[in-house]
Amino acid sequence: MKTLQAQVPELLLREVQELAEKQNATVDQIVSVALAAQVSAWRTRESIASRAARVDWNKVDGILDRVPDIPPIPGDEK
Repeated sequence: MKTLQAQVPELLLREVQELAEKQNATVDQIVSVALAAQVSAWRTRESIASRAARVDWNKVDGILDRVPDIPPIPGDEK
């Protein structure tokens, strides 16, 4: 493991300390989990954007054109 020093607002630090106490965890654990979650979210957004850029909308339209134009089965309206 590496050590990371970061400047954080005092209010945020207090909230993290309170959360760590409630979760019976250390501040390091809470920060590590939060950082991992945020990095994962950023990577997911990048992946989705990359996939969206490769979409062939003509193919999508062709697929959607094959969907029957009928009302939904009762109960599936929403």
